[in-house]
Amino acid sequence: MENHHHHEHHPKKPAESMPSMTGSSHGHHGPTAQADEHSDHDKHAGHHTEDFLKRFWICLVITVPILLLSHMIQQWAGFNWTFAGDQYVLLALSTIIYFYGGWPFLTGLIRELKSKKLGMMTLVAVAITTAYVYSVAVVFGLEGMDFFWELATLIDIMLIGHWLEMKSQMAASQALESLVALLPSMVHVEKDHQVTDIPLKDLRRDDILLVKPGEKVPADGLILEGNSYVNESMLTGESVPVQKQKDDKVIGGAINGDGVLKVQVTGAGNESYLQKVIDMVKTAQGAKSNTQNLADKVAGWLTLVSITVGVVTFIVWYTGGQNLAFALERMVTVMVTSCPHALGVAIPLVIAISTTLSATHGLLIRNRTAFENARKLTTIIFDKTGTLTKGSHEVQQIIPIGDQFSSDQILQYAAAIQQNSEHHIAHGVMRKLKEKGLELWASADFNYMQGIGVTGTVNNKKVVAAGPNYFIQENNPVPAIPDQVDQATDTVNFILIDGKTVGIITFADTIRESAAQAVAELKKMNIKTFLLTGDNEKIAEAVSRKLNMDGYLANVLPHQKQDKVKEFQDKGEIVAMTGDGVNDAPALAQADVGIAVGSGTDVAAETADIILVNSDPMDVVQMITFGRATYRKMVQNLAWAIGYNVIAIPLAAGVLYPSFMLSPAMGAVLMSASTIVVAINAKLLRVN
Repeated sequence: MENHHHHEHHPKKPAESMPSMTGSSHGHHGPTAQADEHSDHDKHAGHHTEDFLKRFWICLVITVPILLLSHMIQQWAGFNWTFAGDQYVLLALSTIIYFYGGWPFLTGLIRELKSKKLGMMTLVAVAITTAYVYSVAVVFGLEGMDFFWELATLIDIMLIGHWLEMKSQMAASQALESLVALLPSMVHVEKDHQVTDIPLKDLRRDDILLVKPGEKVPADGLILEGNSYVNESMLTGESVPVQKQKDDKVIGGAINGDGVLKVQVTGAGNESYLQKVIDMVKTAQGAKSNTQNLADKVAGWLTLVSITVGVVTFIVWYTGGQNLAFALERMVTVMVTSCPHALGVAIPLVIAISTTLSATHGLLIRNRTAFENARKLTTIIFDKTGTLTKGSHEVQQIIPIGDQFSSDQILQYAAAIQQNSEHHIAHGVMRKLKEKGLELWASADFNYMQGIGVTGTVNNKKVVAAGPNYFIQENNPVPAIPDQVDQATDTVNFILIDGKTVGIITFADTIRESAAQAVAELKKMNIKTFLLTGDNEKIAEAVSRKLNMDGYLANVLPHQKQDKVKEFQDKGEIVAMTGDGVNDAPALAQADVGIAVGSGTDVAAETADIILVNSDPMDVVQMITFGRATYRKMVQNLAWAIGYNVIAIPLAAGVLYPSFMLSPAMGAVLMSASTIVVAINAKLLRVN
C-alpha cells in the first residue's frame, strides 16, 4: 500500500500518493456505490496484497536448499555437504529468489526513480542488489564469502513484512468501505402495481421503491406513503431514530424501523447524499495537509540519509581493516533497517481513518489543513440563526385587539395569506394552525412586501400581516403593544383586516438545548465565543447573555459578516466561523476554519472547510476535540517513526560491534515491526 505504488499512474494528482483505502491498487478506481463493482474492487486490492504472500511462500521453499548449501551455515551447524559445482546450484537458486522475490522492490525502484521520489523501494532494491552482485562476483572468483543465505532470508522477511504491513493498513482504513457497504445490493421497485427486485445499479430517479421493515434505504427519496422510524446515525451521527411520514425525505443508507415505506427516488447512484459523502471523504483523504507534506519531506530526506549513512558505513569498515563482505553486510543492513516506510504510513493512515470516522459522526471534512488547525482556534463566531437557535420562529402569543375576532380566527386569517410565503414567520404560523387543527382558508391577491410583511384577500376582506415597519411606511402611529409581550426577545407581527388592527401574533426563535453546554465546553478550552446576527441589539444581547458568551455583534448585514471575521483576525485571533453556508459563504471563506452547519443532506456548502450535518452546536466542540486527537496521533506516529530510525540506524551501522550486531534479516524485521506499530496506533483513533 506504499506511496510508491501510485506515482506511475497519475504523477500530477497528489491525491494518488496516499495509501489508498485497501491496498495499493485501490487508488485506481476508488469505492463506488455499485455493490458488484465494489466486490471486484476488494478482490483487486486483496489480490495485490496476496501477491506478496505468494512470493513469500515460494521463496521460503527455495531458501531451505540455499541454507543447506551455504558453507557458513554448514560450519555453524557442524555438518559438511559439498559437491562439485555446489556454488553454481546456490547461485541459480539465489538468482530465482533475487528476481522473483525481489521483483516488487526492483520495479518499485524504477517507479521511484522516474517520479524522483526515492523511498522504501529504492533502499530495499539497492540493498538486495548490492548483496546479490557481490555474491555473484564471489562465485566467479572474487576473494571472500558469499551472501546468498543472507540475501534469501532478507527477501523472505521483506516480503512477509510487507504483507503484514499492508494487512494492518487495510484493516486500519476500511472504514470508508463500511460506508460504501451501507447500500443494499437488490432493491424492491414498484411498476404498474407489480413489485419486482432489481439490482441497485439499475435504480433510476423517480422510481418508486418499497422499503420493508429493518431494510436499508437504497437511495435518497421522498416518502409517498407509510410511517416509520428511520435510523440515520451512520450518515448524520444523530443517534436517535427519526420519525418519518408522507412528504419527508429519507437518505440512502439509513436503516428503516418497523414500518413499510413507499419512496420516490430523488437521488440514486452518484446523485445520492451517501455518494457525495464518499467522494468528499476520498478527496479529503487524498488532499495533502501541511503535516502530511512535512512527513513526505522527512521521508525523502531519510532515504538520502540512509543511502549516505550506508555508503559511509561501508567506507569506514572497509578502510578500517574489515573485509569487503563485512563492510557490505553493514551497508545492506543500514539501508534495510532505515527504510522510511513507517514515516510514509504515519500520516496518511491517520488521515484515512479520521476523515472516515468524522463522516460517520456527521462531520464532513473538506479541507484537511483547516481541520488540523482547529486545535489552534482562539475565537469562534456563531451565526445566530440555525446554529445556536433553531432558526424557526415559533408562535408565542396570539392577542386579539378589540373583540371583533377570536384568537383562532386571527390565526386563520394570518395563515390564509401566509400560506404562499416562504418566510420563517409564515412557517411558524402554518405550524401553529396545524397544531391547533384549524381549517386553512383560501386567499387571493397575495403580495409580499420585502422587509415588511404580506397582504392578500380572504373572505372578501383585505388582510395584512406585517411588522412595525408597515405603519411607519403608511405614516401611521405603531399601535401600542401590550405589556405581556417581551419586546427584547419576541418578534411582533400585526394583523390588520380592512385597514383595522385586530390582533398581534408574537414569535420567538428558540435557543437550541445544547447551545449553553457547547459555549461552556469551548470556554474550558480557552476559546472565546461571539454571537453574530442581523437581529437588533436587544435580541442579540439577550441570547448571548443567556448563553454566557463573550460578546455579540448585532445588526450585521450578510455582506458585512466577512469584515467582522477579518477584524478579529487583524487582532491576531485564529477564528472559526459557523454559519448555514448560504449567505455566510464569504465569511466562511475568510475564517481560518469555516464551519457550515445543518446543510444536512444537501452537502452544498462549497466554501466551508468542515460541514456539520446536524445543526448541533456540540458538534463544533466535538470537531475541535477530534481535530486535536487526530493531530496528537500524527505527532505520535511521526515521533515513533523518526525515533525508531535514530536508534536503529547506528545499531545497523555496527556502533556496538563486536558486542552486538544487527543482521540484515533482523533489520528487516525491525523495519516492518515499526510500520505495524504506526498502523495500529492510527487504528486507535476515536471520536469521543
